[in-house]
Amino acid sequence: MATGNRKLLALLQRPLEPTFYPKDDGKTVIDLPENYLTERYRPIGANIQNRFGNDADTRIPVRNVATPNIGFAEAIPRRSGFSLFNQNHRRVAGELITLFVNQPDVESLMSVATYTRDRVNPILFQYALAVAIQHRPDTKDLNIPSFLELFPDSFVDPSVFPKLREEGSVVQQESRMTIDIPMNYTASEREEEQRLAFFREDIGVNLHHWHWHLVYPGDGPDAVVRKNRRGELFYYMHQQLIARYNVERFCARLSRVRPLNNLRVPLPEGYFPKIIRSLNNRAFPPRPQNQLLSDVNRVDDQVTFTLTDLENWEKRITDSIDAGFVMGTNGERIPLTEQAGTDLLGDIMEPSSLSVNPQYYGSYHGDLHNVIAYSHDPEGRFLEGLGVLGEFETAMRDPGFYRLHAQIDNLFHRHKNTLQPYAANQLNYNGVQIQSLGVQLNRANAPANILLTYWQRSQVDLATGLDFGPQGNVFASFTHLQHAPFTFRLTVNNSGARRRGTCRIFIGPKSDERNIPLTYQEQRILMVELDKFNVTLNPGSNTIVRRSEQSSVTIPYERTFRSVALSNQPTGAEQFRFCNCGWPSHLLIPKGTVEGMTFDLFAMISDYNDDTVNQEFDENVDCNDSHSFCGLRDRLYPDRRAMGYPFDRRAAKSIGSLADFVSSNSNMALSNVQIRFTNTVIART
Repeated sequence: MATGNRKLLALLQRPLEPTFYPKDDGKTVIDLPENYLTERYRPIGANIQNRFGNDADTRIPVRNVATPNIGFAEAIPRRSGFSLFNQNHRRVAGELITLFVNQPDVESLMSVATYTRDRVNPILFQYALAVAIQHRPDTKDLNIPSFLELFPDSFVDPSVFPKLREEGSVVQQESRMTIDIPMNYTASEREEEQRLAFFREDIGVNLHHWHWHLVYPGDGPDAVVRKNRRGELFYYMHQQLIARYNVERFCARLSRVRPLNNLRVPLPEGYFPKIIRSLNNRAFPPRPQNQLLSDVNRVDDQVTFTLTDLENWEKRITDSIDAGFVMGTNGERIPLTEQAGTDLLGDIMEPSSLSVNPQYYGSYHGDLHNVIAYSHDPEGRFLEGLGVLGEFETAMRDPGFYRLHAQIDNLFHRHKNTLQPYAANQLNYNGVQIQSLGVQLNRANAPANILLTYWQRSQVDLATGLDFGPQGNVFASFTHLQHAPFTFRLTVNNSGARRRGTCRIFIGPKSDERNIPLTYQEQRILMVELDKFNVTLNPGSNTIVRRSEQSSVTIPYERTFRSVALSNQPTGAEQFRFCNCGWPSHLLIPKGTVEGMTFDLFAMISDYNDDTVNQEFDENVDCNDSHSFCGLRDRLYPDRRAMGYPFDRRAAKSIGSLADFVSSNSNMALSNVQIRFTNTVIART
C-alpha cells in the first residue's frame, strides 16, 4: 500500500504528530532509525517503536543515511508562524526545497525528509516537501494532499474542532455525526464587507491560492522557479481574482474595491479572522477598522522595512513602466517589450528569485502583504504574530488582500496602457463568423441564456488534520456558492477550407453597482475568463458545444477537496492526472442576484496559427485541464497570445462600448445572459 514513492505521503499526514506515530488511520507505521528520533524521544526509543508499531498493517522502513545539515531550517522556530512573504523564510524554504530535490533517489529523499520532519517548522516542511515532490521526475505523479486536510485550522471556525474531537473520540466511526461549519462567523450583516465573505472565506478559493504558489514557488532551484511566463501568470491569475471580486461586489451592490494607493491614511476595512493555529494555539490577530499602517521593525522575524521603502519601490516600478525599460543589476536597460514586459514586471513585483534587480526594486508585493499583516504590532512589542495577510493559505480572507492587489493590478494596467491597441489583423479571423452564441442549463426545457446559482452544503473529512485526535473519518459540512451545470452553444460559419481556431469565452457585467452602464475601458478589465479551448472548423456551418465542467480555468470539487490517505491514492494514468492547481469549479460564474443580473457573454474564435506555440496537448489527460491559470507541467504555456487577450489592452478611442468592439469583428459575438441566485441550501449528493 505504501511502496515506491507513495511512502512519502505518510510524511504528509498529521503534521504536528511525531513521525513514529501511526499514519493512515493507524494502518501504517514509519520505522525510524534510533538516531532519527528527536532528543525528547531518543531515551525511550525502543518503548516507542514497540508501543506504536504492533498493530500496523504496513511498515515503512527508513534507511539510515548521513545526518543532513538542516541548521539553516531550524532557524525558524518550530512552533512559530511561517510566511512566504518573509524573505528570510522564503530563502530558507528555497534551501530546503533544494535539499529535497537534490536527493538522488526516492529512498534517500524518504530518509532525509524523515529526519527533517520532526525538527523544523511543520508548515515549512509541508511546503518544501510538497514543492519538491511536484518537481522531481520520480515523484511528480503523486497526489499532494490538500492543505485543508493538513491544517484545517487555517480555514475553519475553531469552535468546530472540540465538537469534532468529541464526536471522534466518543462515537464509533459508523455512527458519527457530521459537524456543521457555520457561514458568516467572522462578522455580522452590519459590516457591509461581510456580503463578500462567501467569496473571501471560501475554502476552495483559499486552497487555490495556496496550491498555485506550490506550483509557482518564488525561491528554490532555478529549474523549479524558472517556468515559462511565470511572471505573467502571477499577473493574470491575480488580475482575474480582482476582476471576479469586483463583479461579485457589483452583485452585492457594492462599489469596486479601492486600490491601496496611499499608505499614509487609515485602512478603513477591519478584519477579525477568528482562526486559531493548532501549531501554537495562538489566534491570528485581528485588525480593527481605520488601522494606521506604519514602518515594520520586526527584528526577531527579520522583517524590517519602512513605508518610504514601499513608496520608493513603487515609484521605481512606475518610472520604469513609463520609461519602457527596467534597470538590471549592472545598469543595463532591459526593455519592457510587448512580448516579455508583463513577465519581467511580474517577477520584479512579486518578487521571485527571477527578479532582474531585487536590490533596486525591492519586495513590493511581499511587503505590501507584510505592512498590513503586521499593522497590529509592527515592532513586535506585544509578541503578536502576523495577521492572515501574511500567509498564502489565509490571505484571501482579508478585504485588505483585494485592496493591495487592486493597486498591483493598476501597475500592470499602467504597463498595458503603454502598448498600442490591437490592430484589426490581430483581432480578426477572416472567413470565420460566429452566427449565434448562447448558454443553457443542462436540464430539459431550460430557457436559453439564464444561469442559476444557489448555496450547496458539502462535506469534507478533517480527521487527517486533527493531530493526536481520533482515528477514522470525522466529517464537517460547509456551505458554499454553487451553480447549476450548463452548456455553451455556438454556431460558426467557415467560408474557407478546414482550419483550426481557439475559442475564448468571457463573461462581464454590463453595469456597475448603481446600474450605470460600463464603458469599454471599464468593462474590459472586469471580463472574467470562463473557458479557452481549440476548435476545428469545417467548411460551412459548425456547431460548437462545450460543457461548463470542461472549463480551462477550473478543477472539479473532488480535486480541490482531495484525500491524503494512502489507501485512497489513485494509480497509473489516473494517478498522474491528479493535478490540483486550478480555480474551484463551484465559483466558475458570479453569484448574480435574486431578481436576476444581466451580463455580457462574449465569445471569440482566434486564428490558431497566431495562437499556437507549436506544442500539441490533450486537455483531457495529465494536468492540462486548468491551464488558463496554471499552465502546463514542464511545458510552454499553451497560448502565444498575451494572457487575457483580447481584453488585456486598451482599444482605439472610437470604441466606447463592448458592442462597438465586437461589431467590426465577425469572429466575435455577444449575448445577454442573466444569472439568478436562489437563496436555498442544497446538499451535495
